[in-house]
Amino acid sequence: MSDVLEADAIRAQIGAHPGWTYDGSVLARTFDRGDFNGSIAFVNAIAAAANRLDHHPDIELSWNNVTIRTSSHDVKGISARDFALITAIDAL
Repeated sequence: MSDVLEADAIRAQIGAHPGWTYDGSVLARTFDRGDFNGSIAFVNAIAAAANRLDHHPDIELSWNNVTIRTSSHDVKGISARDFALITAIDAL
C-alpha cells in the first residue's frame, strides 16, 4: 500500500508528465493513436505495464483515442503508484 500524496506534491510531479491532468481525484490523459488498430495495440501495451506494476487504470477506448484515468483506490487518492504507472505509459 502506498501513502496518498498531497495536492501540492501531485501538482509538482505532474509537470514532468506533459499532457496529463489532475482534477483533484484522478490523473488523466487522452492519447491519439491514429486509428482503431493503433488504439488497441496501445491498450494492450498499457495492460502489460499495469500488470507488471500491479496497478490498473481505467481505460476508455474509441476509434483513435485512448483515455487513461488513474488513482489509488486503496488510499482514496493519488499515490506514488499512479506516478509509476503514468511514467510507464509515457514510455510506450
